[in-house]
Amino acid sequence: MTDIPEVPVWATRLLAARTARDWSQRDLARELIRVSDEPLTEVPNLIRRIRGHETGEHRPDAFYTRLYCKAFGLTEDQLFGTVTKPVPTLALPTLAPDADLYERITRAIEHPSRVDLATVQWLEHCLAEHRRVEDTIGSRPLLPLIHAQLSTVADLARGARGPLADRAVAVLAQYAQFIAWMCQDSRQHAAALAWYDRSHAWAIEAGDACLASTTLNMRAHQAWSLGDAPRCVRLAEASRWHDGRTTHGVQGMAAQMAGRGHAQLGEANQARTRLAEAEDLIQTAAEHSEDEPPWMYFYDEGWFLMQRGMAELELGDGRRAADYLERGLSTLPDHYRRDRAWFGACLARAQALQGDAEAAVATALDAAPDATALNAYAETELHRIAHDLAMAGAPGSEAIKESLAGPKP
Repeated sequence: MTDIPEVPVWATRLLAARTARDWSQRDLARELIRVSDEPLTEVPNLIRRIRGHETGEHRPDAFYTRLYCKAFGLTEDQLFGTVTKPVPTLALPTLAPDADLYERITRAIEHPSRVDLATVQWLEHCLAEHRRVEDTIGSRPLLPLIHAQLSTVADLARGARGPLADRAVAVLAQYAQFIAWMCQDSRQHAAALAWYDRSHAWAIEAGDACLASTTLNMRAHQAWSLGDAPRCVRLAEASRWHDGRTTHGVQGMAAQMAGRGHAQLGEANQARTRLAEAEDLIQTAAEHSEDEPPWMYFYDEGWFLMQRGMAELELGDGRRAADYLERGLSTLPDHYRRDRAWFGACLARAQALQGDAEAAVATALDAAPDATALNAYAETELHRIAHDLAMAGAPGSEAIKESLAGPKP
């Protein structure tokens, strides 16, 4: 498989600045017209220009650079990174360190042995913010940026001493885990496996049982996505070897992953037993969510309902699957665009399995725009649904295909 071309960091910054404000490309076009001192082209033409800038097809000239900065209320350096920074980040207000912290970070990068707690805490915060942005803009534009950050974090981890060294290595393991996830999401499976292995090794070195367990569990998810159910179950169970030193949420994630593996094998009793166990653990975790590691921010009872829905889909029970997925999706925030696309595609599959072609088509059409823009797995699933509906003679399959073939933002 060919590598996905990297999106320039400046394009990622521009896209993140828009999505952080919850603006559509049309909203941004209108804002550019509003703040411009010169007449601009019509909105549809501006949208095409914005799309080209955000995908990195061409860099904005000086006029549009100034206009974007004016629209977002950011400096050229903040938005496009024209000045070299100690750690490359997106143009997010929450990531701007104050002058003192900026100086500390700069000193630490120039002399890694001077890394201090404040710098490591800022790196943890930086990673957490980028995780949340990825839910909205997807993996592809973020990969080069996080790669660049990891190189800096690795230098700092080598320079850290004493108790701070373990924490710095744990941050390094989290960065590797995030890169692995984004590679998997981009269907770069070999790269994902290599980064999961690196993350697991660093987690063990740092003595972080929650992260070591989570990394094995994410490898189990990768096996599931590739259809290797036996390996999925083995890895999910292996991730539970750390039980007793991990949180209830991490244990619950492992139990549900094992349940999904059993479901993929067609083992309904084992699947539902593991999922019932996971449900108890997730409910306990929800009572003390502050104890969960930062990468578990998304994993709540609504998310678990959708995992159960996927398991029931594997077991061929469309009614149960649709019920779980609908309930889970109702709790998922709108800005989780990538995940809404995937679980929407799963819901369409469940509705088609029940014989409700009309509902399946409506759900598929709703999920299609974000699937084509952000989620290759969801896009593939929707193509499969369109094909199956066409083979069954159900109306609406052509509408799904046309929606998937439309322009990608």
